[in-house]
Amino acid sequence: MSEEELLVDVADGVGHVRLNRPRQINALTVPMMHALARALDDLAADGRVASVELTGAGERGLCAGADVRALRERALDGGDVREFFEVEYGVDLRVAAFPKPYRAVMTGITMGGGLGLSAHGSQRVVDATSRLAMPETQIGLFPDVFMTPLLARMPGEIGTHLALSGASVNAADAVRLGLADEASGPLPEPDPDLAADWIAECYAGDDPVVIVQRLEEHPDPRARATAVELRRRSPLSIAVTLEALRRAAGVESLPDLLPQELGLAVRLATGPDFAEGVRAQLVDRDRDPHWSHDRIEDVTRAEVLSYFEPLPDTNL
Repeated sequence: MSEEELLVDVADGVGHVRLNRPRQINALTVPMMHALARALDDLAADGRVASVELTGAGERGLCAGADVRALRERALDGGDVREFFEVEYGVDLRVAAFPKPYRAVMTGITMGGGLGLSAHGSQRVVDATSRLAMPETQIGLFPDVFMTPLLARMPGEIGTHLALSGASVNAADAVRLGLADEASGPLPEPDPDLAADWIAECYAGDDPVVIVQRLEEHPDPRARATAVELRRRSPLSIAVTLEALRRAAGVESLPDLLPQELGLAVRLATGPDFAEGVRAQLVDRDRDPHWSHDRIEDVTRAEVLSYFEPLPDTNL
């Protein structure tokens, strides 16, 4: 890792941590995550530091998430993808349990792993530019970084909608839905689509096939458009994500969720849908993925449950 990819300094009692890959919207790599883990440990132990502030370089956003192109290459080369997720989730747990005020400035694009570094902090700040999302079903993954409990707690199945569709939320909705604590500057109006009755009506239950069929048959055109979007995404990811979300609703603490997070992440990241999803979205950019299943109806319950077996020796 270039030392400049993560900037850490202490001034006036504040430990400043700055993600510094602006051309990649500060996408996270394995070396960056190791450096973040060390930095947070050092700042927690540093008597000069009263609080920590996380920011991202550039004007585009705090963090677009993991560098999934690099992760895809590692998986295709037979490398250890588990290392990335173990260190990433270790950092997220450090953020959630950080012993000092941890302020995350969620400017611009804050998605995927970027939410893992910010949404679990004690002070989460958004502004008019903020766009928060977990778009993983588009690339054959699931909304990880311990975000499923936050999504599961949202009212009226809004979290289910965000998890399956990858839809983004603005600053006003981020505060309303519990993804942020405060907003700076003038804000956009809340998105009326996220208060629509069809979300609660269509997303109830545990069967992804039933959910998509309800969306397809609903009289609201926004529901039908969402069904089309879900059909574009990885059928396996849709089914696994729904199961993960329902299970997370009963999880009492984030460390309790670690075996599920790690097992799902490693299995999905080494499967064909992740490689294909990243290829279609970020490598060839043809937006034409060929998933391992043609339809959500083709994903069996037994297959979904197989992804929830914990990996051996899950230690951080």
